[in-house]
This record gives sequence, C-alpha cells and structure tokens, in this order.
Amino acid sequence: MANAIYTALPTTIFTVMSGLAREREAINLGQGFPDEPGPLAIRQAAAEAVLNGNNQYPPMPGISELREAVAHHYARHQGLDLDWKSEITVTSGATEALACAFLALIEPGDEVVLFQPLYDAYLPMVRRAGGVARLATLTPPHWRFDRGMLEKVFSDRTRLVVLNNPLNPTATAFSEADLALLAEFCVRHDAIAVCDEVWEQVVFGNAVHRPLIAFPGMRERCVKIGSAGKMFALTGWKVGFLCAAPALTEVIAKAHQFLTFTTPPNLQSAVAWGLGNSEDWFRTMPADLAASRDRLAEGLRREGFSVLPSQATYFLNVDLTASEVTIGDMDFCLRAVREAGVAAIPVSAFYEEDPVTTVIRLCFSKRDATLDEGARRLARARDLCR
Repeated sequence: MANAIYTALPTTIFTVMSGLAREREAINLGQGFPDEPGPLAIRQAAAEAVLNGNNQYPPMPGISELREAVAHHYARHQGLDLDWKSEITVTSGATEALACAFLALIEPGDEVVLFQPLYDAYLPMVRRAGGVARLATLTPPHWRFDRGMLEKVFSDRTRLVVLNNPLNPTATAFSEADLALLAEFCVRHDAIAVCDEVWEQVVFGNAVHRPLIAFPGMRERCVKIGSAGKMFALTGWKVGFLCAAPALTEVIAKAHQFLTFTTPPNLQSAVAWGLGNSEDWFRTMPADLAASRDRLAEGLRREGFSVLPSQATYFLNVDLTASEVTIGDMDFCLRAVREAGVAAIPVSAFYEEDPVTTVIRLCFSKRDATLDEGARRLARARDLCR
C-alpha cells in the first residue's frame, strides 16, 4: 500500500499551471523563476570547477570553502556569528534542508505551528514526520499575525514553529515587532523555530530582513535556512544552507546524510566563489527586481487591477474582488491560461483550510516585454469573466 499522506496529495499548483502554460504556449507569470540565466561569473566558476575540480563525493556537511563563505556572508549582511565547522550544513536546496529539520526534530504527535498561506511542501513533510499541524491564518492586505492568533495555536505540545520570512506567496517581510512577538512565544513554550529565509536577499525599498535567530532567546532554538538559488537567481542549482546551533546541527545532519548525503561539488565551489565576490550583485539585483515589480504593477493598474504591496520575493499579488473580478482565484487562473494565454497562481492553493479565494500571485522576474504583454492578457482574461 502507498503512503496515505502522499496518495491523497493533489498535483502541485506549480506543475498544473506551468504545464498548462507550456501546452497553450502561454506567458508564464506563475512559477517563480527568472527569465535571465543568472550571474555569468558564477556560472563560469561552476563550469571551471566541473572541468578542473573535484567531481567525487564532497564532505557530507558541505565543502569547507562554502561553509566558511556562508558564515562570512551572514556576518556581513545580517550580523550573525556562526561557526562554519559546527553550525552550517550544505543541502541540496532549501526543501531538502526543511525535510532534514522536520525528520530530525519532530516526534510523532508533536504539534507544529504553521502560517497559511504556506509553501505547499510544508504540510506533507510535517505530517510525514509525524507532526500535528496547528494553522494560523493570515489575510490580506497586511498578512500579519498577532498575540491572540498565536495564543490559539501554541500549546504545551508545541515542538516546532515554521516561519517563511520573507513570505511566499504574500511578498511581505515580517516586522521587527512581529518577529519579537513570535520569539517570545517560542521561548515561553520551549519551541524550535524552523525559518525558511530563502528570500532574505530579495527585499525592496525600506523593508529589512531580520533573521529570527538574532532575537533574544532564539540563538539555540532556531534553524535558519537559506538558498543560493534565490540569492543568485539560479533556481535550478538547488544549493541550500542550513544554519543552527551545534546541538541542532548534529541531529539534523544525521537526517541529511540519509537523504541526499551531499550536493554537487562544482556547484558548491561556484556558490562559495559567488558569496565572496558578489557585493555588486547583492546591491543591484534587488533594485533591478524592484523596477520589474513596479513595471508590472503599473501595467496592471493601467488595466484596472488592484495590486497589493510587494516588499520582497519575485512576486506581487492582485486583489480580484477590488479588480471587479467576480469569480474565484482558481477559476480565474484557469480561464486566464486557457483563454487569454497567461499563467498565474491562485493564492487559495497555499491554504489547507478556510482559504482566501480572491487573490492571485504573479511572478515579475521576467523581461519587460513579457511583463507588459502579461498585464494585457490578464486584462483580457478579466474581460472574459464579465
């Protein structure tokens, strides 16, 4: 018999919408990948490493050059003091890092606090590890939690909290006050926070990313997860970083050794080079993406759409009700890709229960012409719904 958790899962919304986009030769503003290939110098470093470097098994925790580079990067950009030898593990993407953390830290029956809308991998992995999900529901336009909400989902059985910050799909970054409140609850309930921070470098304007691990009481109870794929717009590389205090790292690494064990050494080497030589990239990349965000937002507003604020990630959201769309987000997205030739993601797909059905997510890490035509096609889709 197959495992019931995975048997019951639907096909992920990204597979559905990207498949329809390919089938209909539609513009894909759904799945979050850039049009551009990523920094040339880092790609050249990977090519050089595969031709002239080591192609045998690297060390299970990751090559020392990359682990050191990760520690130095977080010291420079976030003021963190991480010991690369005992507190950093390289994983095959952030999703593997999440799986390692869940498998290593959850005992059957442990309660796990999650915030919806949530990245769709979280729930099946938590449940496969034996966790019991306690869901806090965030709603537009601000997508924030408060003390009353946390009091409802935390209990004496809370073992883990999963925080995605900046948050996909809402394109928001949690404030200092929000994070301090969550840290307070973690300390009070002796809970570990697994922090999916893959969008930490993709933050715009006055928004600031603060890692939860830096808050009082969190240094020994936080697992911080990052992604080279998101940092460098190389989403297919699947190189992740798992950072935690030695006691947590030790047990999580034991899960990692029996999942992927390791990650291609040439990609590790190239990411290590990139982290040490990309200060210009980390300055210009968010500004370039912000310009793309603004271009898509302005195009959508000209077409009569109501656009929600986007502080971070590759995404912005459209409020369908305020845009005079009377059907739900899933129906609108299916009509848009099938009849207007543009793919988007219904935000309701990121909820387990009581979904918000009036918001769609769009990816703006695309070329200008793609964004302009995407806005026009979305307007056509809206007109078809009237």
